[in-house]
Amino acid sequence: MLLDHVAIATPDLEAGSAPYVALGLHPEGPDEVVEGQGVRVRAFQVGETLIELLMPTREDSPVAGFLARRGPGLHHTAYRVADLDAEMARLRADGARFLSDVPAPGRAGSRVAFLHPKWGEGTLIELVEHALGGHA
Repeated sequence: MLLDHVAIATPDLEAGSAPYVALGLHPEGPDEVVEGQGVRVRAFQVGETLIELLMPTREDSPVAGFLARRGPGLHHTAYRVADLDAEMARLRADGARFLSDVPAPGRAGSRVAFLHPKWGEGTLIELVEHALGGHA
């Protein structure tokens, strides 16, 4: 398992991007809207890992709720898996709790599942299965 990305919640992608641009990073491509999560995503490549900035696109998105409760900052860490369904079954057998029973569409054609933060000792953890040819 590899660290896939670190997600940062921000109310403004331009302001949220400023520290990463100052560090010499540049967005890896155009922003992408993930409708199911209600976010616009801007990704910065750092080695084999991404920094993803998440800006809500609607008031009822999970990221909008996070920003209202906690303000900008670390939203979740994500780990790359080869077979999301098998990994979910394995973790469930070990007592893991997920926010949803089925994977959801993610950025760049990926499939994702979020582990409940109570299971993760207060940390939201995402599992990511990339489409063939996706972020490696």
